[in-house]
Amino acid sequence: MNVNILVIEDEPDIRKNLEYNLIREGFKVSSVGSLNEANKTINNNNFSLILLDLMLPDGSGLDLCKKIKTNPETETIPIIILTAKDDEVDKVVGFELGADDYVTKPFSVRELILRVKVILKKQSEINSNESAIQYGPIIMDLDAHNVSVEGAEITLTALEFKLLKHLLTRKGRVQTRDQLLGDVWGYSSEVTTRTVDTHIKRLREKLGVTGNLIQTIRGVGYRFNNQN
Repeated sequence: MNVNILVIEDEPDIRKNLEYNLIREGFKVSSVGSLNEANKTINNNNFSLILLDLMLPDGSGLDLCKKIKTNPETETIPIIILTAKDDEVDKVVGFELGADDYVTKPFSVRELILRVKVILKKQSEINSNESAIQYGPIIMDLDAHNVSVEGAEITLTALEFKLLKHLLTRKGRVQTRDQLLGDVWGYSSEVTTRTVDTHIKRLREKLGVTGNLIQTIRGVGYRFNNQN
């Protein structure tokens, strides 16, 4: 299994426990305990997934999450946020910055590893599917991980890219907010579905005039219109 996971966690016991169990599952694991160490490690390695603690001794993990997801070289790396803070605001902010999952301490290592596997499977499916999707003026180049509208390239976060791909491949079919959280984020989340609305709004804005193809189905969810 050629999967390299980075654990960013300042509590030694938790870090060692995660290392041990992830290695047992066949993953290659690197671990650090601070933002400074994390930045150096990310710059020098190619990671398949990052487990990121929010409360670090030299800053907030949210800042690192934002940095990773706004860097074209690292934005596609899935991130699972780990934290002792059970604050809905932090969860929403984490998802809006591009995090793929959110786990509150104390957590079950077994459940966390299951979530890791789900996200890695989703990522693998994205990478192994067709190389491009085109619908009208919208073209998604899945190999290059970019999107253009009427020939002009637009910049999407990793989650916005997944969301657009999900809606396009299911155009004409209504997707509930819970379905979108499950299919795009990778599991059935207890986090408020407002985060879906936020991502849909931003995606529409970035798509410009074609953004109105994403229809709101009142009281249900969203649908990508399959009519020209």
